[in-house]
Amino acid sequence: MGDGRVVIGGSTGFIGRHLERKYRAEGREVVTISRTGADLGWADQAGIDAAVDGASLVVGLAGKSVSCRYTPANRALILSSRLDTTAALSTSIGRAAAPPRLWVNSSTATIYRHAEDRPQTEVDGELGTGFSVEVAKSWEKALFADDLPATRRVALRTAIVLGDGGVLGPLRALARMGLGGTQLDGRWPVTRARRAAGTAHFPGARGGRQRFSWIHVDDVTGIIDFLEQHPELDGPVNAATPHPVDNRAFMAAVRRALGVRFGPPTPRWMLEIGAFGIRTETELILKSRWVLPGRLTTAGYAFRHPDLDEALRASGLGT
Repeated sequence: MGDGRVVIGGSTGFIGRHLERKYRAEGREVVTISRTGADLGWADQAGIDAAVDGASLVVGLAGKSVSCRYTPANRALILSSRLDTTAALSTSIGRAAAPPRLWVNSSTATIYRHAEDRPQTEVDGELGTGFSVEVAKSWEKALFADDLPATRRVALRTAIVLGDGGVLGPLRALARMGLGGTQLDGRWPVTRARRAAGTAHFPGARGGRQRFSWIHVDDVTGIIDFLEQHPELDGPVNAATPHPVDNRAFMAAVRRALGVRFGPPTPRWMLEIGAFGIRTETELILKSRWVLPGRLTTAGYAFRHPDLDEALRASGLGT
């Protein structure tokens, strides 16, 4: 664990709430920034400047949820909400008389290509294409844009985060309704507009074999502690368990945790209709994300929840 003031940008989200509780419980001074419900708003650049000056750690987590339809308006907000808030933190760090030693900023494991053939690490991973990947690239570019020689910067390429809340809430509801089966890819019409916008998901892995890289929220907070203690780590860092599974195994583990014996497979056409109904995109469950934490493993980070079944129990899924 570190010490000194922590500034959390995007403090009202799933990870931000966990971090704020953790740091306050440890007795660290915490300053939160969010659109609402925080110490500071993003429009208060002077307030952010004062909070960052003398802080030991800045964590940037802000950004509109990608669980929405990728309309032109939503795409613009997904991008601007990440770039504008990252720029605000970068500006404050650049102005600080006593800049923070470490700035950890969110990125996403979705930056890598759809991978069925081999896992992606920071060293040999291949970046993908399409809207979500371009957002991730732009987000990381904003993190490293300014010359901040006194502040180490880490782009935390985070996999799907498990914990009490977040993605597991909808999955619990689906499984208990008997819809917790394997999510199957397949053919689906792609419009010219979606192709041009880079928001289309083209058919990939069959039989629910798309990879599912995940991490428990306790390990996200543990990794940030680890980064404070390991000044040799900077640049991109994959935040994902060393034991990814595929969609078939993940959904089976969800059913086991809930005591649900059976869940019929859900074909692509049903997923598309359901995604439209709840205003989200099938890419979030059909893209094969196969990511390993190469740099963390080499540096000696010990995962608190490396096993999926245990991680789901620790998330309170069966309660």
